[in-house]
Amino acid sequence: MTSSEASTQRIPPFVSLGSARALFVPSAVSPYTSNHLKSVSEGIASSTVSRETSKSGKVNVLDSLDDSSPIARELAHENRRRERLLGRELPKPEKTRIFTVSNQKGGVGKTTTTVNIAAALAAAGLNVLVIDIDPQGNASTALGIEHHADVDSIYDVLINDMPLEDVVAPCPDISNLICAPATIHLAGAEIELVSLVAREQRLRRAIDVYSKTREKNGEERLDFIFIDCPPSLGLLTVNAFCAAGEVLIPIQCEYYALEGLSQLLKNIEMIQKHLNADLVVSTILLTMYDGRTNLAAQVAAEVRLHFPDQVLGAVVPRSVRISEAPSYQQTVMTYDPSSSGALSYLEAAAEIAER
Repeated sequence: MTSSEASTQRIPPFVSLGSARALFVPSAVSPYTSNHLKSVSEGIASSTVSRETSKSGKVNVLDSLDDSSPIARELAHENRRRERLLGRELPKPEKTRIFTVSNQKGGVGKTTTTVNIAAALAAAGLNVLVIDIDPQGNASTALGIEHHADVDSIYDVLINDMPLEDVVAPCPDISNLICAPATIHLAGAEIELVSLVAREQRLRRAIDVYSKTREKNGEERLDFIFIDCPPSLGLLTVNAFCAAGEVLIPIQCEYYALEGLSQLLKNIEMIQKHLNADLVVSTILLTMYDGRTNLAAQVAAEVRLHFPDQVLGAVVPRSVRISEAPSYQQTVMTYDPSSSGALSYLEAAAEIAER
């Protein structure tokens, strides 16, 4: 599939995944309205697989599935989850909620979680900003934002005091979603920040100034800001902790993730004590969950036992679609909105918005 072909499949997530039978919806769907939803539902009803042999004489493979089939049960469960999202309106927060998405362990889904939850919230009509402070710039890639060395980036904001408004760029796939990209220059920012005044507060001040500028220009207030952190606990991550009010921790459902969580929480306690007393760990999301293994279930149960109020009900499964999406410079919300991964991130976004 080429990038242009993939772009034809971009569907507003809360419509396609809200449908009880989204797996049968054609890939090209127009912007959603109540009439649109009705027409889609009618189209789906007419295309529902029959229990009888088709006119061509061929038996559809789904006809052989009964309610006791594991595949049928899984499809029924996903369809019920989609139905709960149909027509769901997410509330706007009373003030801008700023999340730092952090975990010093690499490969747990920080960037994937950042861009997909941001995309889901933006698709629901909320105004969302993603700030990429990871030198690898993966969040910028996933959102289709240029981040080569010549682009003004969050590095210029932190080191050269450039206004954030001069750096942010709109996501080409989803309205209401903007991104402050990262470039390779951030790799040296840790060293350069050491000698600067108020080095831990530079991102926070930039966000405050940007918020006031938007208000002065008559632009809508940002509802959510997500800061994608590098897999470390250096000055870039400390800046993110000082700028945020909430921490979102993605946890891979494996043992090493549990080991790293305790160290992360100790560092957050230090930030709370010395730099940002208002910071709270509000959200924990279980990622890369493999329901076929006992280990994943045990890790999930352990995390829920110790953090019953923070862990989201939504769990992100291992999904090839989630992994493929960045290669097309897309989130899974636009790459394959009917996938199980997109559904899980939509549920997670809804939980976060309604908390």
